[in-house]
Amino acid sequence: MPMYLSADLAQLATITGRVLLGGLFVLGGIEHFTSLPAVSGAMAKRGVPMAHLVLIAGSLFQIACGALLMLGLWVTAAALGLVVFTLAASAIFMNFWSLQGEARAGAIGGWKTNLALIGGLLVAAASNVL
Repeated sequence: MPMYLSADLAQLATITGRVLLGGLFVLGGIEHFTSLPAVSGAMAKRGVPMAHLVLIAGSLFQIACGALLMLGLWVTAAALGLVVFTLAASAIFMNFWSLQGEARAGAIGGWKTNLALIGGLLVAAASNVL
């Protein structure tokens, strides 16, 4: 027997999911500003040109898209923007293909987590319930 949420519960779940998912990106973006030298240094070591500026722009983008998702505004564009952001950040910071041992396993775990986040973002992008 199929199980369905009532319209009210579905709306509550959608809002709660968007707030949680968007909030993760807002907080992450804000956190980058507390560690600009360390994070931009890691990015520069991985070959990102103008790493400091890229980090600031990426963090502002992350915060803006996360906030839009939380507010239910331009949800599809915000969620798809965060998909691209998450893929780019994963490629920069979780380069498992060049790691060995436990570092490689940790990076693969990070990719798995980010792929799950991307799945949630795609669901958010596709759901225009509200």
